[in-house]
Amino acid sequence: MTFAATPLFAETCPTAPDHSVRQAEIMEELQALPTPIGARELSNELWVLWTDAPDEKAQALLDEGMRQRAGFNLLGARDTLDQLVDYCPDYAEGYNQRAFANFLDANYTGALVDLDVALQITPTHLGALTGKARTLLRLDRNDEAQALLREALALNPWLGERALLVEPEGEDI
Repeated sequence: MTFAATPLFAETCPTAPDHSVRQAEIMEELQALPTPIGARELSNELWVLWTDAPDEKAQALLDEGMRQRAGFNLLGARDTLDQLVDYCPDYAEGYNQRAFANFLDANYTGALVDLDVALQITPTHLGALTGKARTLLRLDRNDEAQALLREALALNPWLGERALLVEPEGEDI
């Protein structure tokens, strides 16, 4: 009797590294900065943490999808990031990057779906918060966008998206 060599289990994505403590520390540091000096370095560190994929396969898919997106191969990026999301459905950055590709392709509805999932997984993901705000602005959902911008700026007052904030009548920002 012979048995075919088939895997007993489908390949599964491991849990993403837990960087929540360091992320919270960085956001506290950002909020404590009296000037924007140092904010860029801290923001860059957040991106390093968010883009730290669960394993080598996930990292390769993320890196390739981001490379494709940066080169405006948006269809290729979405296909690659679809694979990442299918493989690692609990990894926020896969959804965030796919949302970015959709945003660049003016697929704002698709971007919002992915951004909502990313924010369910990582509620303080500043890239997803500001990405959702920018997407809502494109859809003329300005009140919702402004609320998200304020939420993001409460976490990091030095975000470039601060320029998109509209002062409510009768209030100072």
